[in-house]
Amino acid sequence: MDNLFTAMEQEAVNANAPLAVRMRPRTLDELVGQEEAVGPGSWLASAIAHDRLSSAILYGPAGTGKTSIAHIIAESTKAAFVEVSAIGGTVADLRREIKAAESRLGAHGMRTILFVDEIHRFNRSQQDALLHAVENRTVILVGATTENPYFEVNGALLSRSRVVELTSLTDDDIRTIVGRAVTDERGLAAAFTLEADALDAIVAASAGDGRASLTTLELASNVALEQGSRVITQACVEAAVPHRGLPYDKNKDLHYDIVSAFIKSMRGSDPDATLYWLARMIDGGEDPKYIARRIMVHASEDVGLADPQALLVAQAAFKAAEVIGYPECRINLAEAALYVALAPKSHAVEAGIDAALADVRRGPLRAVPNYLRDRHRPGSERYGAYLYPHDYPSGWVDQRYLPEGLDRGCFFEPTERGWEGYRTDAVKRDRPPRP
Repeated sequence: MDNLFTAMEQEAVNANAPLAVRMRPRTLDELVGQEEAVGPGSWLASAIAHDRLSSAILYGPAGTGKTSIAHIIAESTKAAFVEVSAIGGTVADLRREIKAAESRLGAHGMRTILFVDEIHRFNRSQQDALLHAVENRTVILVGATTENPYFEVNGALLSRSRVVELTSLTDDDIRTIVGRAVTDERGLAAAFTLEADALDAIVAASAGDGRASLTTLELASNVALEQGSRVITQACVEAAVPHRGLPYDKNKDLHYDIVSAFIKSMRGSDPDATLYWLARMIDGGEDPKYIARRIMVHASEDVGLADPQALLVAQAAFKAAEVIGYPECRINLAEAALYVALAPKSHAVEAGIDAALADVRRGPLRAVPNYLRDRHRPGSERYGAYLYPHDYPSGWVDQRYLPEGLDRGCFFEPTERGWEGYRTDAVKRDRPPRP
């Protein structure tokens, strides 16, 4: 039972807690951003207001309010609220909490909300241990994860839960959070002045992460105090956070999003966007050989024969990444990426081989024309005459190479761009169409 002493102990703990913990929202009205997820009229806001929450998975980047929403639920619900760590928790811990939830429900009719932060860190057996309890509503699960739950959470558990996606906070959201922390009694209590350029620096450094913005503010205020000042300047922020670390989760969703943006920027022939997304990958510590491989694929897939040199440039960049490594190979990667971004584009190579493969895999069995068959076997003299192109003045002779049932142009549809267009025109001049 809470008493005066436990209240005093909690107050002492809160006073020494990090600024981000002290400023944690207590109600949905205090939560900044996430209008679509928890704004007026949303399912989650209504469920919290009426204390009718069903199992949910809160999914979004770090510092967007997942844990804060869980604590708001804890403050507003009449159900028991318990938390299990997905980092150190075990199957035995889960079974203990589920058994306690069964006792509460049977003896007092009280529901239990079980909060599991970083639920993706639970292995398959731990997630399976939750299934029956979630299905029969012995517990109401609230999981939080930065990873895509459709890949990281047991499908059966996911089907019994509602996924609520949160997004990175906007710059205005971060300004609101930081401004509130400067003046709020739980925060800096107006004991510091935050200069405008210092606020801009905090916003830039946080990259949409509310927790990071408050941590930076707290560190910058400590720097100011060490200098004997109560004014937080841009220099204080830069001293507190000398390097801004933009999020880049290798092998996870954001990784694939950035790689996708990089490839689409090269395909769209935008050199500035190509360099930006390349820089995000380099700054995030991406394997340079992985980047070079993506450039090589793009060189054939989206440039192809419009500029055959693109593949050679990309292959040279891969070799440079393999032999030189960071930091110097960043220049080789940038050169190759810009080359293929600025090259004329054609996807005729990819479309052609895919169309041919589709016919091979789903079409009829097509015989090799006799005159094209290998001659190193008895009876080959009956195959018919093969016309040797070099015996003709233009190096070309009208002869069918495709099997019966397929006609010229069935797979390869060249564009009029670059080398591909030039050579197509040349071939047409040398090779008149069949009557």
